[in-house]
Order: sequence, then structure tokens, then C-alpha cells
Amino acid sequence: MKLAEQLEQDEKYEEAYVEYKKELPHKQGDVELLTKLAHIALILDKKEEAKAYYGKMLEVDPSNILAHEQLIDLFVHEDKFKYYLLRGNLHALQQQMSYAKSDYKKAIENAKDQQEALPARYLHAGLCEGQEKYQEAIDEYLRISDYDEKNPIVFLKLAELYEKTEGIIASIEILEKGLKENGFKDFEEILAGYYIRNSQPEKALELTKTDLTKARALMDLGKNEEAFEILNRVKDNYKGQTLIHSLLAQYYFQKGLKEEAFKEIDEFAKLDPNSPLIYQMRALIYESEGDSFNEHVNWGKYNILKGEKEVALNEFMTAYQFNNSDIELIETIAVQLEAQKDITKACEFYERLVDLEPNNTNALEKLAKFRDSIGDYTMAFEYIERLKEINPRSQFVSENFDSYKDRAENGGSFMSFLKSIFGKRM
Repeated sequence: MKLAEQLEQDEKYEEAYVEYKKELPHKQGDVELLTKLAHIALILDKKEEAKAYYGKMLEVDPSNILAHEQLIDLFVHEDKFKYYLLRGNLHALQQQMSYAKSDYKKAIENAKDQQEALPARYLHAGLCEGQEKYQEAIDEYLRISDYDEKNPIVFLKLAELYEKTEGIIASIEILEKGLKENGFKDFEEILAGYYIRNSQPEKALELTKTDLTKARALMDLGKNEEAFEILNRVKDNYKGQTLIHSLLAQYYFQKGLKEEAFKEIDEFAKLDPNSPLIYQMRALIYESEGDSFNEHVNWGKYNILKGEKEVALNEFMTAYQFNNSDIELIETIAVQLEAQKDITKACEFYERLVDLEPNNTNALEKLAKFRDSIGDYTMAFEYIERLKEINPRSQFVSENFDSYKDRAENGGSFMSFLKSIFGKRM
């Protein structure tokens, strides 16, 4: 390698090229070596070899900007399809999605036939889906299906997109078509899952060969004991998987065994602590017990994880009506209100928090800042004094105590303002 580099430095490119090529069998995936070979191939006007090396670079490192740029330059005059396809990829890497979409469309237009156009169509469809332009993505996948009908990915993507636009029945129909017309055996389990979600457990039971899906379908059919027999038999085979715990929780819930159901939910939570399903299951159990407070708290947590923050806040507010002394709930409501920029309302809950927990430093700091921001300097100073008593080393206290005191004593007067600027010279 050192010899090749020295030859390159001496501009003995033919000899350097030969030496670099000797290294290639031992370093097939070395991007640095491929870059040197591609670069010298261009110097020596070996364009086809340069294309091959830049192409290998992209196989190893698909996001390599240099390889994209060089190949774009190489194909600009001789192959418009590859030129626009590569330019689209480069724009996608640079997060310039509107340009990427335009390039993929031009690549499709410049393809010599529909088979060659397929990669650009797939990329265009994926880009539309990523931008949540689902109908555009569906239209593209339908075009793809005319020329790549044996590819199960087309049917799976259409099923996903139909569920987001037309509903689950349309998803089921496209998967049934794939299974019937193309014999995609892998679709049987996927379809069984869709049937379960569409309240068609009998159809799921006909298709599935998976124990857990059978158990789920049987429970949905009210055959709880048959389901439990399967779950009990196979549970050791599914250790470390959330689904076994959610199904056992469902069984115990349906049997009215709430304590056992909670234990399974806790096991589920250990494996996937950020799953909304944890709180959905708990909410349903609390609802069945008539525990409205915990029911609404858990629906609130469920909606937080689903990204429905306003719905979550409404649930937390409802829970507060049943128990206005729960510290965790009050803190949660205050934080949610702050996130929604309703600082005044948030501070009402921070005040409630301080009533219940007089030494809550976070709430005291929030209240001090709020009171200062609205010009209630006396109250702001009272809060920061309380903070100083609790935690005299607090950074907030050390940085703000004197200024809060000054504003409280001088009422934020013009003279106080001048003192803050000119200090002791006043």
C-alpha cells in the first residue's frame, strides 16, 4: 500500500493503479482503497472501471456522498435513467425530498422499459410514504404491481397504506388477493393477524399455525380454557417475549382474576416499558373494578405514549376530579400544561403541589419564576426565600436571590432598574 501511495504521489498513475489493484483481493470492502482506485481510474480515463469501483463503494457504504457525485458526473451524458436515479438518492441523503421525488420521476421517464424503471418507482413510492402522502404512494405501488406482481413486498406495502387510508378491510382484501393469486404462503400468518384485529377470529384460526395466534383467536371466540391450555403449554418457549404476557393478562382479566392479570402486565412492562399497551390493559382492569381515578390516570399515560397529549391531559384532569391530592398526578398535569404553554394554569397546580409538599423545590422555583414574570415581586421573593431555607446552595437561589429581593423591596422601580445597570455608582 505504501508503494502504491508513493507512486501516486510521484504521479506515476499507471504503476500506482497496478499496485492498488494488488491490494483489492485482500480488502474488498475497504472504502479508502476503492476511492483511490476509482480516482486513479478517472485520471487514466478508465471510466468503466471507475464506475465499477464507485458502484462497489455504494455497496459497502450506501450513503457515500463522493461516490454518488462522481457517478452522477459519469452518467450525465450517457445514461439519463442512472443519472436521475443517483441524483435522487443524493438529494434524499441530503434531506432534499422534493428534489429527490422530482429526480425519481425523471428517472422513471428516462428508463428504457418498465422493468428498468422499477427501482426508481420503489424509491419514489417509499419517499411518498415517508412524507405521509399515502395516496401517491398507493398509486405508485399499484403501478409497480403491474410489472412486479410476484413481489410480496408490493402487497404488504399496499396493505399497510390501505389501513391508513381506506381501512383494515381494504388491507385484508389485498392480502387475500396476494395469497390466492400468487400463493404467498407467508401471508397466512400476516392475514391471521389482520383477521384478529378486524374481529374475525374464526378466519384467523383457520389460517394460523402459530400457538399464540391460536390462543388469541380462541379467547376472542370465548374459548378461554382452550386458549389457556395452549398458553400454559407453550409459555416456557416464549420467555422474554411480550406477547405471551399480554395474552395471559387478557385470559386472567376475562376470568376475573385481576391480581394475576396485573402480575402479567408487570412482566410485560419489564420487557417493553414504553408500550402504550401496558396502560391500556391496566386502565381496562381498573375500569372493571370501578376505580375511576386509576382508570383515567392510565388512559392518560396511554395517550401520552400514543402522542395524543391533549387527550392525555383531559384524562389526567378527569382523574384529578376523583383525587386532588395525588402528588404524581399533580406534577404530571403541571408539566403537561407547561408543555402546552399554559403557564398560568400550570402554576395553579404547582401551588397545589406546594400545599401538599411544602419542600418541593421544583414547584417553588417554578412559582418564583412565574410570579416574577408577572410582576408579583413580593410573592416571587417569598418563594425564593423558602427555597433558600430548604436548599441554600441551589444555583437558582444563588443567581437570583439578590435581584428578587431588590425587586420586592423596590417594587421593580425605575431606580431599581438603573441600579441593576450602573450598580454602586448610582
